Amino acid sequence: MAKITGNEISPGVLINYEGGLWIAVKTVKVKPGKGGAYNQVELKNVTTGTKLNQRFRSDEAVDEAYLDKKDFQFLFAAGDMLTFMDMESYEQIELAIDFVGEDQARFLQDGMKTLVHMYESTPIGIKLPVNVVLTVTEADPVMRGGTAAPSYKSAVLENGMKIQVPPFIEAGEKIVVATEDGSYLRRAD
Repeated sequence: MAKITGNEISPGVLINYEGGLWIAVKTVKVKPGKGGAYNQVELKNVTTGTKLNQRFRSDEAVDEAYLDKKDFQFLFAAGDMLTFMDMESYEQIELAIDFVGEDQARFLQDGMKTLVHMYESTPIGIKLPVNVVLTVTEADPVMRGGTAAPSYKSAVLENGMKIQVPPFIEAGEKIVVATEDGSYLRRAD
């Protein structure tokens, strides 16, 4: 593990501190009129989500931690567990739906490639593709004759999600959806 000084901590840096894994969220470098300069750092625990405000002197050393980013393939869901396979070693891991997030887990499709963030062989985060292709199973009819036509209508996707789509989208069409917020992007090619 590499040592860095307190003034080298910046947002996004991952450190080992007091027996936990923390990510720097915000930093403010302070130079008081009296005493030595320090870095006021807002830390967030990667595993528990708790926050901590800590001062690090410029000469204080902390351990910087590094994450491994590995490609995993989603295999299947069983109950509240999701099974992924390491695409290099073919080892399988199971993650709870709560770990991935229920909203994000709805976008998982068999065979989908994901990026799992690992720290010392322990998964601590997952990143899905930016967008996915899903089929529209139901779409509301377009209202004709109104003076102001609605710009969007409700639709239900194959994963059971309800979203707003443009009026020209019909049931059975494949569309591209953003995994970040579940919004319609465009028709699939």
